Amino acid sequence: MPYIGGLFPNERVVLSSFINAFPVGALILDTNRRVVLLNRALEGLLGLSSEEAEGLPCYAVLRARACLRCCPSLALDTASESVSVESDIINRERQLVPVRITTSAVKGFEGNLVGFLEVIEDLRAMQGLHKEGPTAFSFGGIVGKSPEMEKIFRILPVLAESDSSILITGETGTGKDVIAEAIHQASNRAKGPFIKVNCGALPETLLESELFGHTKGAFTGAVDDKPGRFRMANNGTLYLTEIGDLPLPLQVKLLTFLDDKTVYPIGSTRGYSVDVRVIAATHRNLEEMVAKGTFRKDLFYRLNVVRLHLPALRERGEDILLLLDHFVRLFSHKLNKTIEGFSPQALRELKKYPYPGNVRELRNIVEYAVNVCDARLIFPRHLPPYLLESEQEQAALMARTPVDTSAGMQSNPLANFASTDNWSDIERKIILDALAKAKGRRNEAARLLGWARSTLWRKMKQYEIN
Repeated sequence: MPYIGGLFPNERVVLSSFINAFPVGALILDTNRRVVLLNRALEGLLGLSSEEAEGLPCYAVLRARACLRCCPSLALDTASESVSVESDIINRERQLVPVRITTSAVKGFEGNLVGFLEVIEDLRAMQGLHKEGPTAFSFGGIVGKSPEMEKIFRILPVLAESDSSILITGETGTGKDVIAEAIHQASNRAKGPFIKVNCGALPETLLESELFGHTKGAFTGAVDDKPGRFRMANNGTLYLTEIGDLPLPLQVKLLTFLDDKTVYPIGSTRGYSVDVRVIAATHRNLEEMVAKGTFRKDLFYRLNVVRLHLPALRERGEDILLLLDHFVRLFSHKLNKTIEGFSPQALRELKKYPYPGNVRELRNIVEYAVNVCDARLIFPRHLPPYLLESEQEQAALMARTPVDTSAGMQSNPLANFASTDNWSDIERKIILDALAKAKGRRNEAARLLGWARSTLWRKMKQYEIN
């Protein structure tokens, strides 16, 4: 007979098939509250496979707030049928997901405790993506009232009802991830998993296994079967971000899946039919990539069934003020602060800044300001220092930068550049010169420039200096 905490191999298969039929997340624990098995729905919610979780303590897998306060399984007594608590968990994407955890004791024929069954229900569809409540001019946590955003808000509910593939384009930081999850949460797949895969984050060999799975012994190191993200996303949504970085061989496999909805794991001749909606996103120009032969034309047309282009923040007009107010309220609530808004001087600086990092950068700026603010209003002194550095101020600062002349740099680094060069070009060349003199040592380059190390890192990222 199968029992929790000592499953025989053939019994494990039966039990796996049983809990995989659950429409919500579920896991089985032994009497020491260590994971024996996760079902597919919970694998998708956590971004963690059952093999990776096996043997780990429950709290290390769920990472729920309830684990710190009062473990539901500890609250069970001999008379209890089950215990249910509302909490939240942290998934592999480091998202905080509101859930309801229902824990039941599993008993043997003689009434002895042999383990626990926990059912994890995702509450995001009911509570929304953000706990601060509904906001005017918003959809699923996306805020805006510019004409460009109003068009997107009008079409999103319609797209949520469809199962067609969607391609989301736009600059980095415009909110492609938020849009994708909002579509999922507004769809009839909301109770299913939302699986995100960054196509540019893994090498081709690992990415193929991550997406399509593999069988035991398919390659060196494949010590067990792995279902892959497509199967983990069954009855839900698979979000492929940075689709422009997907290698050409995997583009063929993705196209095959979009045509027949069947996944073939590495090393297997057996296909698995899955019901998955695919949403893809990229900041790249796929039309140019198709023309250059780095992205398949047929896959582009297959993904481009519905296309959403997110405008850059600089194109959204008064949305900047709306977003500033939204994020001030959000972070004031999270940090338990009473901040009423921005001073006129701070608003003036924020309105003239171009936001190359778009909404993500604006959010980070406000989070920083709320963290350091010691008043009821956010003043310029609370903003990140780089926002207040005008080109003239930066040029003056660079002109008086202390430089180690023994390292071969001139005392005035601006002397090398023509007056027709713009400031961005000048600053980039200065950084490259300092890095060359410092032989690539960033700490030394920062010292030569008279900057803090964090300032050098930020500017290297800004100018894409690797």
